[in-house]
Amino acid sequence: KVALITGGASGIGECTAKLFARHGARVIVADIQDDEGRALCATLGPASYVHCDVTDEGDVERAVDTAVALHGKLDVIFNNAGVMDPPGNGFLASDRSTFERVMATNALGAFLGTKHAARVMVPARAGSIVSTASLASATGGVASAAYTCSKHAVVGLMRSAAAELGRYGVRANCVSPYGVATPLAMTGTQLTTEELEAAVEAMGNLKGVRLKAEDVAEAVLYLASDESRYVSGLNLMVDGALSVTKSLE
Repeated sequence: KVALITGGASGIGECTAKLFARHGARVIVADIQDDEGRALCATLGPASYVHCDVTDEGDVERAVDTAVALHGKLDVIFNNAGVMDPPGNGFLASDRSTFERVMATNALGAFLGTKHAARVMVPARAGSIVSTASLASATGGVASAAYTCSKHAVVGLMRSAAAELGRYGVRANCVSPYGVATPLAMTGTQLTTEELEAAVEAMGNLKGVRLKAEDVAEAVLYLASDESRYVSGLNLMVDGALSVTKSLE
């Protein structure tokens, strides 16, 4: 399969790119972290890097077109690029520009990726669109208003895509992880990776295991693969059932 991964140079995207490559996929990593993306692709075998700011429709269009030009098709897109606003950035502390920045990357980016992937998947009558949402897509109070709103929007986009594109054989799903100690999640904290993972585990519902980026990548692999060929419209929670417990305390 041919898979395009936005935000693929680090974190969950990087782990997913590595896992896809191990399963024989031809991976196109799309990111704004050019040095990291190129270095990653050099280790993956049949992989390519393309610069892509997901808030720029021209960049997203070129990334999809690059995949098709290189491999003749696009089987999977993983809309994974995302940003967070600063910790503790509640309604009273936030501002319009921050809200718009988060929405532009997380929600608009997922929309543009879905739109341009559908452009090539619909004629092929097949394809899998997977987007990264979050625990914050299923509840309030676990992240800022901007981030929570953006991830609810990602799930709404996915459901709309699943409903509209199913007639063409195209599936759409989300993966929604609890906290993972990625470079993005570490931004603005004074914690080490070990400390953040311990804090996340302590607040979580499922004990005895710490959520890693690799766990999320495995969920994405399932949604991208033929093993989930009749799964569409699903927001797959990778949260140890935290979203169905009463609250974070």
